[in-house]
Amino acid sequence: MEHISSLNTASAYAVSVVISALLCYVSYAILLHPLRQYPGPLFAKLTELYAGSHAFKKDLHLEILRCHEKYGSVVRLAPNRLVFNSVTALQDIYQSDRVSKAYTYGNSVRNNVDNVFTARNKDVHRAKRKMIAPALSERAVKSFEPTVEDNITVYLKQILKASRTSQPVNMSERIKYLALDIVTRLSFGYPLDTQTKEENRFVFKALAFGLYRGNIWHHVYFLSRLWVYQVFDWVFFESREKYSRLLDKMIKSRVARGPNGERDFYSFISELSTDPANVRKGELWWEAHFLVVAGSDTTATAVSAAFFYLSRYPECYKKLTQEIRSAFASAQDIKSGPQLASCHYLRACINEALRMAPPIPGTLWRSQDPNDNQPLIIDGHVIPKGTLFGVSAYAIHHNEKYYPDPFKFKPERWLEGQTKLAHDAFAAFSVGPRSCPGKSMAYLDSSLMLAKTLRYFDFEVAPGSLAGAGGGKVGGPPGRTRPHEFQLEDIFTARHNGPYLVFHPRDENWKELELA
Repeated sequence: MEHISSLNTASAYAVSVVISALLCYVSYAILLHPLRQYPGPLFAKLTELYAGSHAFKKDLHLEILRCHEKYGSVVRLAPNRLVFNSVTALQDIYQSDRVSKAYTYGNSVRNNVDNVFTARNKDVHRAKRKMIAPALSERAVKSFEPTVEDNITVYLKQILKASRTSQPVNMSERIKYLALDIVTRLSFGYPLDTQTKEENRFVFKALAFGLYRGNIWHHVYFLSRLWVYQVFDWVFFESREKYSRLLDKMIKSRVARGPNGERDFYSFISELSTDPANVRKGELWWEAHFLVVAGSDTTATAVSAAFFYLSRYPECYKKLTQEIRSAFASAQDIKSGPQLASCHYLRACINEALRMAPPIPGTLWRSQDPNDNQPLIIDGHVIPKGTLFGVSAYAIHHNEKYYPDPFKFKPERWLEGQTKLAHDAFAAFSVGPRSCPGKSMAYLDSSLMLAKTLRYFDFEVAPGSLAGAGGGKVGGPPGRTRPHEFQLEDIFTARHNGPYLVFHPRDENWKELELA
């Protein structure tokens, strides 16, 4: 009995210690923490699990916007994190040389090899960006155009085939195949052919899983340091390894052909080190992985969203078709150059699609440079060292201060006389020295896809149960109740489904495709 009594006493003591420790922690987090004055959900002030749970549900971008609407332009999203929602903060954070990428990007680094996206050290990032810059120059982009057009022709032929039977086309699916085929051909001259064959379509699931897992680790970083990481790797080893083998094959086959004679990224960046015996540990491996993800996701989201909104806003659809069809006598005339650049409404539609559906809808986390010991001020707030901070692209793109009527598709807001405020708050490609280096390539791909489609076809929303695909639903989950808003899943980049469209060939234009 004495032994049992001693155990009960010890258990009671242990429980009291734990409760006391929790009370102390809660009191500190709410009353004494350096970020105590910033508003936010109570659970978020106590633990990273608040943001992590929404990252798990893929709706963190929606939750951040809701928090800004409730708490204001600065929200405490985790014990040591602040998320801002102003143009001033956007500039203070992403254009400052006193700010560096957050430590959470370390969860994406393997074998201590960074790529241009994960590099936290400014000198390393600058060197890597300089290295890939030739592959994204105006001259390079122009030389890539025949490859882009070849893949777009495959896509257009498939649209033509579907149009003959009025078969609805899932544009998210169709465009992601096209975008991935383009980027893999442009990266290392390797045809995945996902538009016409199923063999390599597993790549989408493999990439999505890696991004989804990484996004959770970004917000619950301590999990990436625990055994949980190895469990994920073990459970999904087969699909991850299958993708790795394909990337390995892609790089080896391109390196074997040498740097010259082909129009692709490798012909411009062949100085990146590659050990044929161990490709996965080389620089080229991680740059290739970055190019595949960034090059396909941005274009796929922009174009899918544009099709969604054009199919829901007939006045915008009519205006864009008139611009394209009057500017080009034939779809074969649609190429980069002054004539395409003069299609201002086309560019406005792409910008508006990117605003409403940013390819990275969440927050690119930053922190004060570890070598900087001066006070850091963001949007008038002195930020304690050790704090992570950032701006959510989805939230600032739906801030009524910068975009009145933010949930309405209004390309006109990007046209002359209305652009300054819109451009100042535009973060689809981030801003500053770490903005997306492939921006011009993304705009060209998107412009060619949309313009050529509209030159050959008319389209409308699919009938029946597919009509609402891609949009929100009345009575749906919070933030997903607008039928005319293209729905995104936040897995770091954006995932989406739909719209389903039915295409109709225009006049005799379709005959050009049969000859192509």
